[in-house]
Parts: sequence; C-alpha cells; structure tokens
Amino acid sequence: MTISLISIGNSKGIRLSKTIIEKYNLQDSIELILEKDHIVLKPKTEARKGWDKAFKKMNENGDDKPLLSDVFDDETFDEWK
Repeated sequence: MTISLISIGNSKGIRLSKTIIEKYNLQDSIELILEKDHIVLKPKTEARKGWDKAFKKMNENGDDKPLLSDVFDDETFDEWK
C-alpha cells in the first residue's frame, strides 16, 4: 500500500483510512517503532490492561497459590541479623 505524506504545519504526516483505524482499533495515539529500515505503527495498549480481571478470576478458581514456598527448608535467616 502506498500513501502520500501530507503537510501538517512545518511537519509531514500520513492519513489512515477509516477501515484501517477500525480494523486495528486505533484510538487517540499509536505506538511508533523505528527498526532497521522499517517504521512500524501499532495500536497503543495500556500496560497490564485487564490484569485486574484476570487476577480476580484466578482467585475465584483458586489458581493464585504460590508455585514455590517463600522460604526453603534449608534456608536460615541468621546471616541477615
């Protein structure tokens, strides 16, 4: 797909079609990633989005138990005194 650069003040920009905006659920901002010989645009996501619901569901299912004990059998805390 080829798109033209448009003037925006002293800068240049691109115009994305409504179809692309809807398909990738683009909102007010997007993430721009500069890679070797590529510019990648991707939807901006909130860090840890949905974790609260996932943790609540884990708790309800009993899946939030530690996999390892906090203290090992051979561990002593004498060195920390």
